[in-house]
Parts: sequence; structure tokens; C-alpha cells
Amino acid sequence: MKSKLHLLLPAIAASALIACGQPETEQAATPAPEPATPVDLILTNGKIVTVDADFSIQNTIVVNDGTIVAVGDAGLLNSYSAETLVDLEGKTLLPGFIDSHIHINGDPKRYINLNKVSSISEMQDLIRDKIAEIGVGEWITGYGWSEDELAEGRRPVRQDLDAAAPRNPVTLTRAGGHSAVVNTLALNLAEINNNTPDPDGGVIERDENGVATGVIRERQNIVGRLVPDSTYDELRESLQVNLNDLLSLGITSITEASTPTGEFGMWEQIYADPQMPMPRSTVQFQWFDPAAIAEIKARIGDGDDFLKLGPIKVFVDGGFTGPAAYTKEPYLNQGDYRGYLNMPEEELVNLLNEVYDAGWQMGIHAIGDAAIELVVEILADAIDRNPRPDHRIYLNHFSMRPSDETMVKMAAHGINITQQPNFTYTLEGRYVANLDGWRLEHNNPLRSPMDHGITVAISSDILPIGPLVGIYAAVTRKGMSGRVFGPDEAITVEEAVRGYTLNAAYMNFDEDKKGSLEPGKLADMIVLSDDILTVDPEAIMAIEIEQTYLGGERVYQR
Repeated sequence: MKSKLHLLLPAIAASALIACGQPETEQAATPAPEPATPVDLILTNGKIVTVDADFSIQNTIVVNDGTIVAVGDAGLLNSYSAETLVDLEGKTLLPGFIDSHIHINGDPKRYINLNKVSSISEMQDLIRDKIAEIGVGEWITGYGWSEDELAEGRRPVRQDLDAAAPRNPVTLTRAGGHSAVVNTLALNLAEINNNTPDPDGGVIERDENGVATGVIRERQNIVGRLVPDSTYDELRESLQVNLNDLLSLGITSITEASTPTGEFGMWEQIYADPQMPMPRSTVQFQWFDPAAIAEIKARIGDGDDFLKLGPIKVFVDGGFTGPAAYTKEPYLNQGDYRGYLNMPEEELVNLLNEVYDAGWQMGIHAIGDAAIELVVEILADAIDRNPRPDHRIYLNHFSMRPSDETMVKMAAHGINITQQPNFTYTLEGRYVANLDGWRLEHNNPLRSPMDHGITVAISSDILPIGPLVGIYAAVTRKGMSGRVFGPDEAITVEEAVRGYTLNAAYMNFDEDKKGSLEPGKLADMIVLSDDILTVDPEAIMAIEIEQTYLGGERVYQR
């Protein structure tokens, strides 16, 4: 209950003046203060990095009904009262990270997570443990190994897997998804022997004697097609867990970069009845057969702020973990080998024109410099022939720097990029083994396309997912060894943060909804343990995500 003292004071003062014989003078009434507006949440006493046009820094942010109401100085505390008031104690608050190119799947019971294995012997132990769990004779699958992080300093081969699984077929995909190692039983079941020709667009690796090593590049489905389908329930349950895990990395929105149309129903189901918090998701469909195209046409425009359909995904070439990216010059010490297009050039021209003329946005996988230049030529011709305002077509990866002429053409035609600078860090060994000179130094270019006027978002793919690795590599240009690659391609921390927030939102036409901390936008925010704008760049990867907010609700606490 408010005190009535403020109402009594003027009358007491007037009476005193009359009693003293002083003439009564007319005084202006002091207006009563406006009552504070009630809201759900206020965070104050922090370094709030808004990522607005001026990259302004504020002290206090006000949230109501999942949306940002006001951002400014501590004076906002006089205008708003909150059910929950959070003292940031000087910590840094950023917009939630938006990973504009990521792969998140559900995991079957036969699956082994290999992201943190440090040796082939550890892989063998995990295989044995899985066999003990699901039984002899069952297929074993896994993902995430990298020879650059194994104590043996080499790729696993089929004999390594045979030692752990002589009676279970095994296929383990390398981090990045562009190659896999399988055991002898799996090769035999797939009827692959030393004389089997390489599949179109892929390689069956062989040793110096022509014997298959078990490593298959790009077309690992020649074995993977034999793996039994997983049950819907096991995939659905683990998909939710894998999505929830992203919140601990500060990721509040993603673009899932390659989902078969038939699996979108599973995404709809888990978002319709979520069992745990999950980031906002945009799902890319692959453009495949007529049935898939019909499904896409029927679903375009579906969705809401938590789940929606995004750009059409087109695979143009392979990746560097093979390697199979399509390059202008041959790979280092590999004869005239230049990687592959995933389809004949004429077919690619027809496909890109078909999707463009249908009016859809595209997110196009293009890694090698030859693939990038070819795609840009095709797209520029399509856009010149049939201009379409704000198509927002972008290239995924852009791992090799193309010609300046190509980048000029991209800027002129509004062709954007979502780039993975974390590849410079985690794929250092692959680049050094396969590239040399200028093209090695300029792997995963950032400064040059930005200086040409191209909008560049930053994302992770899956190597690894953590945004802080990408920001570190974008700023330092360092590989895992500490070697600096092409420092002229480095960008500032502010530019990297914008690439992982507002520019990432732009890729999905969402820049008016999220990506910066401005009134009217979704209150997706993260609190950091250290100030990313002032900390020594070498310490960026050590920064912790303290809290994650999604629509003003705290969904993660370290």
C-alpha cells in the first residue's frame, strides 16, 4: 500500500505559511511518477552486446512474453518491474548463436559416438562394448573419428575393425561425413573386392598392392545401404536429446542442412510435444526424386518460430575429408586427381535452373574452387535471365577461395555464404596433406568475400559444432597445431559474432525476428563467463556458456 504522506506535505506547508503571516502563493503540482510497467524478466548490470547496426553495448534488457521490450541503461529499472530480476554481475550477454549449417540426427541403438576418441584402440574397445550390448552378428555404425586426433596418427583400416568385430559388420563414418571405414565382413556383404571399380563420384581406397583398405570416400552408401533401418522411436528419442545438448553450447537456432523429406514428420512430432527444451530449427530438404519434389511443394511455407522448412539443399561436390571436393588444380601429390562433381555438369545446370525458376531459395553445398566458380556462373545466368528480388541463395562451405571475378559476380547477384572457419582448425591436417601454396593459405576465406560485399554467416557443420571454435579460428586463422593460415583472411571478433548471429538469421529471412538484441525481437540470449570482445583471442575457446535463454525462458544453466 502506498504511503499518503506525499499528499499531506503540501497542505502542511501551506498552513505553516499562513500561520506565519506569509501570503499564499500558487504553486504547480508535482506530477505523480508513472507506475512501473510489469514485465516477465529483466537482466541488468551486464555488458549487453546488442549486435545492432552500431554494435552498441548496453546495461539492461527488458523481456515480456518471450520478446524484447527495451534495451538500454539502468534507468530502465525505473520504468519496468519484473517478476524475475537477474543481476548479470558485469558478465557479457550476447544474442543466442544461430548455426546456419549443421547436421543433427537421431542415433540408433547400434550407433557409437566417436567424436572424442583419441586412438584406434579406444575405437576398438567401443566396438567390443557395443557388440556386448546388442549381440554378435548385428551391424555396428558410428560417426566422428578423425585421424588428426588419433594417437596412431593414421586412418583406421579394415584390419583394425576386424580385430574388434570379426563377426559383426561395421561401418564408421569420419568426422565431416565424406568418408568411412568398414571392416572385411561389411565389404564381403556388399560384394566389394579388390577388383571392384570405384563408384561414380567416389573412391574405394587401396594400398600399394591394390588391396582395399576398407576406407571409402563419398560413396560409402555402397556399404551403408545394407544397414537395417532404425526404429522411429529410437531416432525420435535421441534426436530430442541431441537437439537439447546444443543449448549448452549457446546455440538457440539451427538450420539442419540435409533432411530427407520422409523424416520431417519426426521433427514435427517432437516439436509438437517436446519432452525437453530444444533450439529453434529450420530444416533443409534435399532435392531428389519426383516424390520428394512433390512433398517439398506441398510443405513450403509450413512452420512457425520453432520449426519451419528452409532452403532446398543441393550437393554439388564432395568434401576435404576424402578428399573429393572439385578443384581447379590437382590435389597435392595425387597426379591429375581433382575430386568430383556429384552429377554431370549438364545435369547440374538443369537442376539449379529448375529449382531457381520454381521460386525457391537454395543452400548449395560447394567446397572446391572449381565447384564454386561453376555454381556461381550457373546462378548468375539464371538470375540475369529471370531476375528475382531477394532470393537469398547461398553457398554452404566455400572452403576454397575462388577468383576475385567470381566474388564480384556473387556480390552483384546477391549470392551469399555460410562458412565454417572451424574447418581451418579441425581439418588442418587434411588441408596440409591435399593443398599447397596460395590455395592452402586461403582455405575457408572470410575477409576476402566480405570485402567484396558478400554477406557471410558463420556456422559449424559438424567439425565440431561449438561456435566458439569457429569464432576462434575466424579471428586467429590457426589450425590445431597453432600454425596460422593466411592472416589476410582473418576477421574481427565483432564480425565473427555478427556472422554467428544476425547474418545467420538473415540466411533464413529471420533478421527481423532474431540475431540481435533489439526491441520487438525474440529474447534468445546467452550469458558468457568472460567478455568475448576483450579477452585474449587465444582464450576464446575456453569461454563457458553460463546461461542460455530461449524466448526469455532460461533453458540452460552451467
